Amino acid sequence: MVGVKVVIVFDFDRTLIDDDSDRWVVENMGLTHLFNQLRPTLPWNALMDKMMEELHSQGKTVEQIAECLKQVPLHPRTISAIQSAHDLGCDLKVVSDANQFYIKTILKHHGLYRCFSEVITNPTSVDGEGRLRIFPYHDMTSFHGCNLCPPNLCKGLVIEQIQASMSEKGKSRFIYLGDGRGDYCPTLKLDKGDHVMPRKGFPLWDRLLSDLNLLKADCHEWRNGEELESILLQLIEKIYKE
Repeated sequence: MVGVKVVIVFDFDRTLIDDDSDRWVVENMGLTHLFNQLRPTLPWNALMDKMMEELHSQGKTVEQIAECLKQVPLHPRTISAIQSAHDLGCDLKVVSDANQFYIKTILKHHGLYRCFSEVITNPTSVDGEGRLRIFPYHDMTSFHGCNLCPPNLCKGLVIEQIQASMSEKGKSRFIYLGDGRGDYCPTLKLDKGDHVMPRKGFPLWDRLLSDLNLLKADCHEWRNGEELESILLQLIEKIYKE
């Protein structure tokens, strides 16, 4: 399709990376016991901020957290898929319920951060004492109104905002890649001619299969980095040829 912009939106955990970045830090920095103890008592976002407080109290630095994150494996075919999509002129974005520090650290380590025009996720900062803080994306004092999403981030609202901004720039087609329950809402916002790539065997895939009639976009399942790359590049080619 002449003049069309292909917008590719990646979830991060278990989609762009094979692991879960939050759990990676918890397990590899010795926080599993405290995490399991506090898990029933706190929302996920607040729980991860609490984990950062614990690491700080143990004398662990932000640099040590970053070094831990740099060990998170990325499938080589996922890396090449991202690079190829970027080189083909696609607009790549991350929309994730992880956090800014984790995502930026991992993407920069693998030389991929430059490929993304936006990373939309829970913000982070380092306070005056050197502690990493993790904050919710949405203002928690007012509910975003979506019962499908956690209170700190409605990805459906984010997708609608991206769609609105892209509509001002001309024709666009979306490809959304995800795996989790939080990825269901944004897939329902996709239009006819868009594509969703749920990871097979994960919650998003199960939810979509339960009623595909609710989905306007075309659905393409994938299992690993090889399939992600193959399907994604085929879809990009298809859109450009329409």
